[in-house]
Amino acid sequence: MQTANLVWPKVCRTIVWLVLATGSAVAENQAVLLWPNGAPGSEGKTAEESVRVNENGEHIVSSIHRPSITLFLPAKEKATGAAVIIAPGGGHRELWMDHEGYNVAKWLGEHGVAAFVLKYRLAREDGSTYSVEGTELADLQRAIRLVHSRAQEWGLDRDRIGVMGFSAGGELAAMASTRYDAGTERAADPIERESSKPAFQALLYPAIPHGMNLSKQTPPAFLACGEDDRADIAQGLPELYLSLKRAGASAELHVFARTGHGFGLRAGNRPPVSDWPELFREWLDIEGFLQHN
Repeated sequence: MQTANLVWPKVCRTIVWLVLATGSAVAENQAVLLWPNGAPGSEGKTAEESVRVNENGEHIVSSIHRPSITLFLPAKEKATGAAVIIAPGGGHRELWMDHEGYNVAKWLGEHGVAAFVLKYRLAREDGSTYSVEGTELADLQRAIRLVHSRAQEWGLDRDRIGVMGFSAGGELAAMASTRYDAGTERAADPIERESSKPAFQALLYPAIPHGMNLSKQTPPAFLACGEDDRADIAQGLPELYLSLKRAGASAELHVFARTGHGFGLRAGNRPPVSDWPELFREWLDIEGFLQHN
């Protein structure tokens, strides 16, 4: 879990967001609601999102009741047709939107990969009625279905749309990569007719779900963490890699020396951990996901 050193009173948070949003990626990119008419399980919840800013100027969001994706589409001349839905972390209590979301999405867009930053509802926020395996996973699955449904509009190859998650978001990405379906053929909502299976998964210092059902059909996995992370991640991710290989799935693992939890993509990152975005891009290429249009 990530924590911030600067806590703003709730009454100030919306004001802070309005003042700073014009300089953030949020103000420059379209946000699309996962359920335009209201998310199932959020009926009657009208509270606005809360945003606080830490001493590094990073935006941390909570009180999410209208889950959405924010679009980062590459220039047409750079577009590869590949896409990643990004789930930031925050211990299921909040979302660290910049270094585990918007910064990553912007980098991917600049390298020809469309990105969609997910705001999902939070199960462990004080007073929450949501759950990790119910509500949060449903939000990510809905995001996958939504991007599949609009792939042609956004210039994407439906077979090259994957998920990426950091920390708690990595837990969701891992769940989505083992708990998917082909959609409901006769659903009234056309989005629900779409598959929720991602083409690939990128798990960065994830909380690792229990009871993962792995097989040859499990989407290829890019795995990364720091050697100084807590034991369930620093030791658990290599164990997940071995489990994937034993199941016949494709996987690549990176454990970065002298690196802890929550590195994401920040300007202050140094090698070797600062190399992970390029390693991920190269992995996508090797796996055949970066065919240029």
